Amino acid sequence: MNILKSAAIVAASLVALAACQPKVDTAAETSAIQEINKAWGTGYNAGDADAVANLYTEDAMILPPGAPSVAGRAGIRDFIASDIAASGAAGLTFNVAESDDVGFSGDVAWQNGTFTVTDASGAMVDAGKYLSVFQKLDGKWLLYRDTWNSDNPPAPPAEPAAEDASKPAAG
Repeated sequence: MNILKSAAIVAASLVALAACQPKVDTAAETSAIQEINKAWGTGYNAGDADAVANLYTEDAMILPPGAPSVAGRAGIRDFIASDIAASGAAGLTFNVAESDDVGFSGDVAWQNGTFTVTDASGAMVDAGKYLSVFQKLDGKWLLYRDTWNSDNPPAPPAEPAAEDASKPAAG
């Protein structure tokens, strides 16, 4: 009988502790995550690598397609600055679609969604998806891990250079 009584007390205690957890306003938190994505796109398209980098934690990591991972806000800033320059030279605009696909667990959140890239005429030249992990620090959500990739197949490998016909064949 003592075991049953102890189990009931433990169960009641766990229920009481669960009730003490603060309620998360998921609509407000989702909106905060969406605002980060809007700020990311706005900063990127405005050529402001500092604004984009400041959306990441100091120890963040990005995992871009076709390139090694980049760690730390300073490294991310440098990568983004180079990417912005290349996109700007090509007349490209990065468009992040709004996504409600957000999940939370304490001070960690994640979101996946889609993006498109358009050229100066407005024609879509790429489309893809992303998965971002956020960390809440001092009450503010920041990107902690970020990866994206294109829906397009990778470019075919370059053809080997043709041999110079003016050189005599080895042999």
